[in-house]
Amino acid sequence: MNETHILQKAIDRWGEDAQTKMVLEEMSELQKEICKRWRGKDNRDAIAEETADVEIMLDQLKMMLGIQEEVQTYRKAKLERLQERLGELL
Repeated sequence: MNETHILQKAIDRWGEDAQTKMVLEEMSELQKEICKRWRGKDNRDAIAEETADVEIMLDQLKMMLGIQEEVQTYRKAKLERLQERLGELL
């Protein structure tokens, strides 16, 4: 079973509303772990785990909204802009 199929099965089982809420929940959990790191906790593994959760949920969100291509277009443009900014600073 491929990733897309697994993600679609999750959307089908729990519904778009629940999965959209889960995006927010997972982002919150990642935020919490980052805040713990700022306070000195060695939680690299927890951050890695929560990052994986967020990436999975963002992939589902892109599928639900049908915005995969748009996200790639914006991502490319933003990376190009970042590259330009970095060039100005060097």
